[in-house]
Amino acid sequence: MEYTLFTKLAAEFVGTAVLMIFGNGAVANVELKNTKGHNAGWLNIAMGYGFGVMFPVLMFGGISGAQINPAMTLAQAVNGMFPWSLVAPYIIAQLLGAAVGQLIVYAVYYPHYKETENPEAILGTFCTTDAYGSRLNYFVNEFVGTMLLVLGALCCLELQWGSQDYAAASIVVGFIVWGLVTSLGGPTGPGLNPARDLMPRVLHSILPIPHKGSSRWDEAWIPVVAPIFGGMLGCWLFNVLFAI
Repeated sequence: MEYTLFTKLAAEFVGTAVLMIFGNGAVANVELKNTKGHNAGWLNIAMGYGFGVMFPVLMFGGISGAQINPAMTLAQAVNGMFPWSLVAPYIIAQLLGAAVGQLIVYAVYYPHYKETENPEAILGTFCTTDAYGSRLNYFVNEFVGTMLLVLGALCCLELQWGSQDYAAASIVVGFIVWGLVTSLGGPTGPGLNPARDLMPRVLHSILPIPHKGSSRWDEAWIPVVAPIFGGMLGCWLFNVLFAI
């Protein structure tokens, strides 16, 4: 079935919002003061992001492809797997979805934002950070992580043997994200998605959050640029090595 452009964009919008609610919602639950999940640990966050990708792919993969990530959209367009005419609409829908999803997280955890005095904990519920003081490490982490995400997702979803395997492939994509956050999340987060980092950072800079500190715009280009180039490499590797 062929869906209208509006339906596809709605799927990208809602899917990216779901990603933010599950992913950054998990971070907020762990990092903010006096939540039920305060200090629950990194695995709780990794699980949130894994589900945050798994559910939109299951929900909307058959409608829009559930790219929910400008890096994935651009990577496929550059490699001839996605029409350039849809790139801008898809990315706009993803950016808006990320903003709405983050606003929902902020609204749900509003009392806890007011009680939290640690600016790094607050920032971490919005965007990634250069945790170790090396921007090169920041770039490498986001580049490699997104390359693996795009390569893994395409292998799972494009090389499926039949329509009956799509649900299983979608679940595996969620586990890829879960594993990447568990394994490569230490240095920066990670973001692996320009929309997931940029729009929440914009909101962090404008929302009236006590003790929020700096939005760290001097390094904000890294989780935007590195995933884009990492995604392009991952998609190129898929086309060269595995595409039929």
